Amino acid sequence: MFIGGGYISFEFAHLAARFGSKVTILHRGEIPLAGFDPDLVMMLLKKTQEIGINVKLLSTVKNVDYRTNGRKFAVHISTPGITTNIAKESEIVETDLVVHGAGRIPDIKNLALEEGGVECDGTGGVKVNEFLQSVSNSAVYAAGDVASTDGIPLTPVAGYEGQIVAENILKGNHSKPNYEGIPSVVFTIPPLASVGLHENLARQRGLHFKTNFQDTSSWYSSRRIMENCSGYKVLIEETSNSILGAHVLGPHAEEIINIFALAIRLGLNADKIKQGIFTYPTNSSDITYML
Repeated sequence: MFIGGGYISFEFAHLAARFGSKVTILHRGEIPLAGFDPDLVMMLLKKTQEIGINVKLLSTVKNVDYRTNGRKFAVHISTPGITTNIAKESEIVETDLVVHGAGRIPDIKNLALEEGGVECDGTGGVKVNEFLQSVSNSAVYAAGDVASTDGIPLTPVAGYEGQIVAENILKGNHSKPNYEGIPSVVFTIPPLASVGLHENLARQRGLHFKTNFQDTSSWYSSRRIMENCSGYKVLIEETSNSILGAHVLGPHAEEIINIFALAIRLGLNADKIKQGIFTYPTNSSDITYML
């Protein structure tokens, strides 16, 4: 049983299910995999359930007990009532293993940062300025998960921030992180990838754009490997043809998204991308049909 409907739970659940385990994912929200396009998430959710993974939404874990007599973990779950969303119903589910995949917080409790006057935010991240320098102690810098920034908590982002910190320590404050066009992937089977804006955020910003959205399970790139779960959504700004966001589900989505990420980061619009000649038949050659 995996607690939390994020990418860690989904990735390991897909592996465990294919190794023959009976798997359940508990998620307290209405839709899992926050940060990814909801329409593509629903397509992946259907695929996840088809391979035998039970995804229980609106399910909150109250506590976990270990029962020595049956050598099982007992997970106490609370869900909304059938007749009303206010009433709560409880159930106890026994399982061989419980995996905590509901997020993480910076592991800095034992550093006694308060003794050095290092201020942190509500999640435990060090409050930093645009140079990743502590706002309360100029001798301290922070990068990665321990820094309170707009960066996605990913390994390459942490490494990127670490380089910026090193430059600023050695050469003085001059380098600032740029979080434009950083992709993220959930390595399920098939993978789901995302970069840039989602539709809701683009609308909130008052942007005028068109949305290209399609189920691509009938495309040759999916049919040739018998993959029935694939699709994409690309947001293109109307006047400039700039790529605002790209979201890809299917074979090699983790590689396709890198091209979109590069386009967003370097300001390449859809017209320029279409000028490229891609190797065929590859999944990257599908990009021109997505624009």
